[in-house]
Amino acid sequence: MQMVRDVMSTDVQYCTPVDNIYEVAVKMRDFNVGAIPIVDDGRRLVGIITDRDLVVRGLAEKHPGSTAVTEVMSRDLVTLSPNDSVQKAADVMARHQIRRLPVVENGRLVGMVALGDLATNRYSDESAGRALGEISEQHTVH
Repeated sequence: MQMVRDVMSTDVQYCTPVDNIYEVAVKMRDFNVGAIPIVDDGRRLVGIITDRDLVVRGLAEKHPGSTAVTEVMSRDLVTLSPNDSVQKAADVMARHQIRRLPVVENGRLVGMVALGDLATNRYSDESAGRALGEISEQHTVH
């Protein structure tokens, strides 16, 4: 059985609560990612900012780029363990309609797993493929 640790990215770009949303946007652009985890000094995960958060909670609410990340980050986090199965990752993504999940061990950020990480890996469980399809269908722009 394939585990999250086998497919997750470990070179994760992150920001801290003292950073601002402009810095988050620049990291998203420079590293071509759609989510930036927010961690404290000990790399404990305290939040996450997605590209959607920047638009909805940042721009739409007229926050300037100097706004602290804590003003727009999501605090209600859904996470995985590196020891979770790829099947569980797919199920969690489908259930919560989330394309990217932080991977946490002992409260500390150790990686990120994205829908694309799961889609590009072959695994035999048919239900995982269906779960991934559900996420894609829910996020298709018509």
